[in-house]
Amino acid sequence: MRSKVTKAIFPVAGMGTRFLPATKSVPKEIMTLVDRPLVQYAIDEAREAGIKEFIFITSRGKGALEDYFDNAPALEAELRKKGKDDLLEILKSTNMDSGEIAYMRQHKPLGLGHAVWCARRLIANEPFAVILPDDVIAAEKPCLAQMVEAFEETQGNIVAAMEVPEDKASSYGILDIKEDMGSIVSTKGM
Repeated sequence: MRSKVTKAIFPVAGMGTRFLPATKSVPKEIMTLVDRPLVQYAIDEAREAGIKEFIFITSRGKGALEDYFDNAPALEAELRKKGKDDLLEILKSTNMDSGEIAYMRQHKPLGLGHAVWCARRLIANEPFAVILPDDVIAAEKPCLAQMVEAFEETQGNIVAAMEVPEDKASSYGILDIKEDMGSIVSTKGM
C-alpha cells in the first residue's frame, strides 16, 4: 500500500535572531507578510498539499503562536455584534480543530534535526513533511504540493533544495548528486 503524507512538523522553537529587533517580543512565525502571518502561508500551503495534522515544535515565548490558532470568542462576538461578517469569516479561518494541531516543546536549542526528533512519538512510522514558516517560496505550483506528489510517486525521502553561489556553500547543507533528472535529482548523500 502506498503511503500518503498527512502530517507536517513546523519547527518553530528558534529565537529568530536573523529578524532582530522585531523578534525580541514577537515570534518570527507571527510576523506578517502583506496581510497574514508567515505561519498562515505555511498552513495554507500544507492544507492545499493534503496535510491534515499540524505539529508545532515550540519553545518558551511562543504563546502568541498558540493563541493565533485558538478561538477568540470575545473578538468573534464583537465582530458579530457589529455585523462585520467578512472579518468574522477571516478570523474563523485561522482556528484549528481539536486534534488537528499539537504543540511539543523543544526544551534545549539543539537544532533543526533535534526539533524534528521531538515529534517522533506523534509521527510514529508515517511519512511527514517538515515546513519552515520563514521560508516562503513563490511558485506556480506550491513547493510542498510538488514534494508530496514526488513522494507519492517514489515513496522515497524528498528534500527541497536550491542552488547557492559557491562562496556561500559552506553555510548550507550540500547535496551530493548522483543523478540529475531535471526538477528531481537522486543523491548519494548530504
